[in-house]
Amino acid sequence: MSEYNDYLYPQKWLSKASTGDRVAYELRMRIISGLIESGTILSENKLAADFEVSRSPIREALRILASENIIRLEKMGAVVIGLSEKEIEEIYDVRLLIETFVFERLIKMDTTNLALELSKTLEMMKVAIKYNDADEFSYQDVMFHETIIRSIGHSYITMIWNNLKPVMEGLILLSMRMRFKEKYEDFTRIVKNHELYIDAIRAKDRELMIKSLHENFDDVQGKVEDLWRSQQMLSKGVEPQND
Repeated sequence: MSEYNDYLYPQKWLSKASTGDRVAYELRMRIISGLIESGTILSENKLAADFEVSRSPIREALRILASENIIRLEKMGAVVIGLSEKEIEEIYDVRLLIETFVFERLIKMDTTNLALELSKTLEMMKVAIKYNDADEFSYQDVMFHETIIRSIGHSYITMIWNNLKPVMEGLILLSMRMRFKEKYEDFTRIVKNHELYIDAIRAKDRELMIKSLHENFDDVQGKVEDLWRSQQMLSKGVEPQND
């Protein structure tokens, strides 16, 4: 992009993405982070120049973001709606509903292989913590929960997750980047929370599952606060991470 020195969204995650998707991922991150403020009018011509692409992928990107209700398409251009604190909490509410439903299904299934797969992912999360890699930690964290959700083979739950994932992914990235900078010691607790998830799934213990959900989702308020702090840092000109 010509207007920005750095991308907010990790470029290594976009190796198979279309040009329109690439634009959508970056614009989404800049809207969620507050770098593009609510009320901003996005011009197709200016975006095409900034991203050094034709207008066709710009239109594709704007349609994607409009479907997520973070922009509104109008004749004058695309108007940024953004996300309020209440909407962010509602996104986590939906994720809690999904994972609660999934856990109830897992009680009736053989979870041996799932617990093993989650343990491998958690080890990758620990490696990311060791090497202070917030983006890799975020990737593995999303993968951890996606593995749980997909394990029950429920096509409509998977569809809801896929619709939720892009915005959720952006929220997690911003939150974890902030935590690596200012709350690094908190990752000991986060790892323990994920270990509790695995124990609950392995044992198929409903009470332990409920505890693991509360341990993870009672943390949402802290994640929302991290997002606002991340917005403040970016607005003051702190450089986003390179990839």
